[in-house]
Amino acid sequence: MEEEKKKRRYKIRIGRVVSNKMDKTVVVAIDRLVLHPRYNKRVRRTKRIYAHDKGNQCRIGDVVRVTESRPLSRLKRWRVMEILERMK
Repeated sequence: MEEEKKKRRYKIRIGRVVSNKMDKTVVVAIDRLVLHPRYNKRVRRTKRIYAHDKGNQCRIGDVVRVTESRPLSRLKRWRVMEILERMK
């Protein structure tokens, strides 16, 4: 019986950079729409995550793709994969 090698599937999210004041770290806001249980209206929920920006390339307002990674510091568990859209 052959053993299948299972690839680990990392979470990938798309969000907007809201802060880049730290060295090699950006804060990314990830928005999602959820349905309110009582009023059946879509409500925006925002999660702010700390992501590793290796070259300090991200600016406030950029849309970035981040991926889950091993813990890099006390708060950082994500890495910036690429910048999808630059803020003008």
